[in-house]
Amino acid sequence: MRKYYWIAALVVIIDQLAKQLCLSLTGSITLIPGVLALTCVQNTGMAFSLFSGRAWGLGVVSAVCILLGWVLLRRYKLGPVSRIAAMLMLGGAVGNMIDRFLRGYVVDMFEALFVDFAIFNVADAALTVGAVLMAASLLLCPKEWDGIGCTKRPRPHPFSFADNSLSLRASSQPAPSRGSWIRA
Repeated sequence: MRKYYWIAALVVIIDQLAKQLCLSLTGSITLIPGVLALTCVQNTGMAFSLFSGRAWGLGVVSAVCILLGWVLLRRYKLGPVSRIAAMLMLGGAVGNMIDRFLRGYVVDMFEALFVDFAIFNVADAALTVGAVLMAASLLLCPKEWDGIGCTKRPRPHPFSFADNSLSLRASSQPAPSRGSWIRA
């Protein structure tokens, strides 16, 4: 997983550079007529401006989610698509978290002109693409997620039917032999 961290770092760098560029501009600039414009706005909430005015709280939630995601993903030996997806989501989450802690708001800049949609930024796009890739990997490569690709040895099923006796593997004591539960 380590060799993929550069993807997250690249997302954060491009995101922060785009936000700096956006903050230096005044007004809206059409990038692709009828399709995309660069419109700099301050979003004190999260997606679609939900929970507006709670940037620090959302920053803390972002930090906790990043930490939990990192811990959970370290348990699995992910394939290349899943690793790229995880790093895109990590980079997007870190990029927006930086804004929340340093500015008190997230800078959003890309406005879709062909549809009435929320204005978004590079980090949001990376999070979305990462989530779609992760969902695709879950659906198309389920063996990465069912324990076969697990870095820790998968736990055996709690009930073993080896040698025609039912025993609990979870207990530290060996399974009793047939009839040993009857005291003579």
